[in-house]
Amino acid sequence: MKKIIDLSSEEARAYFIKGSSYFNSDIPNYLNFEPILTDVATVLNQGNVSALRSANPSDYSGVNYSFLANKDGKFSWRPYELIHPAIYISLINTLCDPTNWLIIQKRLSEFKGGAVDCCSLPVISIDGQKDIATQIKSWWQNIEQRSLAYSLEFSHVLHTDVVDCYGSLYTHSISWAIHGLEEAKRNKGNNALLGNKIDMHIRSSRHGQTNGISQGSVLMDFIAEIVLGYVDEQINAELGTPADFRILRYRDDYRIFANSDDRVEAILKVVSEKLMPVGMKLGVAKTVLSRNIVEGSIKPDKLAGIDLQDLGETNATTMQKQLLRLHSFGQRFPNSGALRRLVSDFHTKISTQSEKPDDLEVQVAIATDIGFVSPSTFPGVAGILSHLISLAPPEEKTYLWNKVHMKMKRVPYNGYLEIWLQRVIQSIGISFFSEEPICRIVNGESINLWENGWVANKDLNDAINTSRILVKSVSDVKEVVQPEEVALFTQKAWGY
Repeated sequence: MKKIIDLSSEEARAYFIKGSSYFNSDIPNYLNFEPILTDVATVLNQGNVSALRSANPSDYSGVNYSFLANKDGKFSWRPYELIHPAIYISLINTLCDPTNWLIIQKRLSEFKGGAVDCCSLPVISIDGQKDIATQIKSWWQNIEQRSLAYSLEFSHVLHTDVVDCYGSLYTHSISWAIHGLEEAKRNKGNNALLGNKIDMHIRSSRHGQTNGISQGSVLMDFIAEIVLGYVDEQINAELGTPADFRILRYRDDYRIFANSDDRVEAILKVVSEKLMPVGMKLGVAKTVLSRNIVEGSIKPDKLAGIDLQDLGETNATTMQKQLLRLHSFGQRFPNSGALRRLVSDFHTKISTQSEKPDDLEVQVAIATDIGFVSPSTFPGVAGILSHLISLAPPEEKTYLWNKVHMKMKRVPYNGYLEIWLQRVIQSIGISFFSEEPICRIVNGESINLWENGWVANKDLNDAINTSRILVKSVSDVKEVVQPEEVALFTQKAWGY
């Protein structure tokens, strides 16, 4: 694997422009944002979008496109935000200017070697694996395995993380992180300063807001790492050489290792204090202290998932019983990483079932309820449902998919789920109607995802043609979702 910070400026530019970097969660394979990004990059020609605008985009609302993914089937959501392609490419051009990229590389190298060991800088594959698979391997090696090894040195581990990290990040702190607080303060109004340029790009796409960056792209993961690296530097300055403790950080998740309650709590206080100036705070609900590092290094849902890895095949000999075991696990650990892994495993397993089972509707009902209670599992659940229902005769398929659709519609405000529902329902010729704009684009409507009223250049406007995200017709995709189509879901699941 290779860290993104080790790439040349041109290699980094090519990496950020990939469709999988622009939106780093699973979407159906007939959707791809890369054609738009490539054309916008051609129009901008490594320049800044400011030369092609008639007004300041920060004066407009809806410049970025936001949609929601429901996290618990009720009232908890993860907001995804697709950055306006012109601003996205312009920001890449700014970051990946050779001089600016060297500044970023040098600054990130200065964050290394202190009390906090950052394990989450984006990595890319050099052996043909998908980038997300490489990132997960990095997490496993640098966080979980090292945590277990630390049980030889330490008796205590404390887990904590930042509440709404991306939504709370103070954008002016980007300049502090790159240039240092004093220089950034002296150059507060200097629009030529790299940190200020990045800050302005982000604020211009979010109605001028100074709180929060968008969530859903590798580029914003990278920006967040710059700010969190600056926080690491402040923690390092306060705590000094880590003689009797260790801190591992993976993005906004911290693990603190020491040999007493008092030492762990003193370190936690420093971490909390240094996060506050950049707009972040730690979550009390997710702060957990364990006095057994081996047990505390592995998430409870993962330990339980290891026990259930065969879905109880010895005793649960039928698919329905195995689904019920999976459903029971989902009730105990909803939306957990281990549940996503088990759903992925079952998706692969059930693909061997070639005849319609007598209890087909019951199996469909159980699988649907797993997705209803844990919407984060729905790409995998969609694969399971698509295989099960494919075994039914045509008239029964329509009946079952309508039942599934009516139930999943009760999950409130979940555009991401509806994108996947459309994939599995419409691929067999059943009409699917949704207010989700991406679904409407798939249905042939002319919909703008991003507010373009500030764009003055015709070529740029033409490049941002949302119909081009549809790279093939839904009718051309296979009825049954194959495991490789939900590769990101599967790879992320195996990170737990």
